[in-house]
Amino acid sequence: MSKTKVAIIGSGNIGTDLMFKVLRTSDHLEMGMLVGIDPESDGLARARRIGIPTTAEGVDGLIASPQFDEIGIVFDATSASAHRANAEKLLPRGKRLIDLTPAAIGPYVIPSVNLDEHLDANDVNMVTCGGQATIPIVHAIGQVAPVLYGEIVASIASRSAGPGTRANIDEFTETTSAAIEQVGGAARGKAIIVLNPAEPPMIMRDTVQVLTAALDADGRERVAAAVRARADEVARYVPGYRLKQEVVFDEETADAGILVPEDRRLAGSYTRVTVFLEVEGAAMYLPAYAGNLDIMTSAALQTAERIAQSIGAAA
Repeated sequence: MSKTKVAIIGSGNIGTDLMFKVLRTSDHLEMGMLVGIDPESDGLARARRIGIPTTAEGVDGLIASPQFDEIGIVFDATSASAHRANAEKLLPRGKRLIDLTPAAIGPYVIPSVNLDEHLDANDVNMVTCGGQATIPIVHAIGQVAPVLYGEIVASIASRSAGPGTRANIDEFTETTSAAIEQVGGAARGKAIIVLNPAEPPMIMRDTVQVLTAALDADGRERVAAAVRARADEVARYVPGYRLKQEVVFDEETADAGILVPEDRRLAGSYTRVTVFLEVEGAAMYLPAYAGNLDIMTSAALQTAERIAQSIGAAA
């Protein structure tokens, strides 16, 4: 079976890890080129050693390369501002883009939630690491009871936050908050990221808290079952993804309604649902504590696999 050739723009931690995932685990993708801007980067050096074509001249080098016409899908693992510039050059040339930055030019995609809706999109956005970890849970709860307010806190090791992550903190919170609403289905969403300097570095931890209308015992059990099922689904493409403990339920008074959009507030009480998650990396290139980066590359790979399958089916 023929494979779809891919290029990865960005030879840093995320791009290099993604390259190894394509090489070692993909059934439908083949590495076509790794693209960077630093000829001395470790990622480009590793790619050259194993025979992967490279360029240190950025997207212009990719376009000028003899491999360009064979590339079907391009991953962008750079930054939000760089992706906007890259998309302007690549979309008119007919390339399918998978955006691992918070640029959010194309539709938000969370593989376990809405991938099938966007298989034909020219530029899909993978939201953020916090979004990939938590939005599946917000959406799962919303399948049982409307989520009136959803808040997520993503705690990652400071060591795993490179220059791109640090430069995009504002975009992280804005993009994740918007996706909690647009993909997760919350009436209002809020996202917080914490860079934890602890040594040794901590594994990525995520906390999801949502407000719903008051849930009875049956409603609570159905929510807990939906969360467990969705966590298992995400773990199929992110093996280190897991629930830290059972889902927690608390009753909240009507005062909690201040967090809910005015037109969705209730006269009575609410139920607060809290879910604790952990994401451990696969350690193909990145350390195991960098689950925040691993979940992005794993989600992007899953998305590209499905797009490649759809391209093959249409051919």
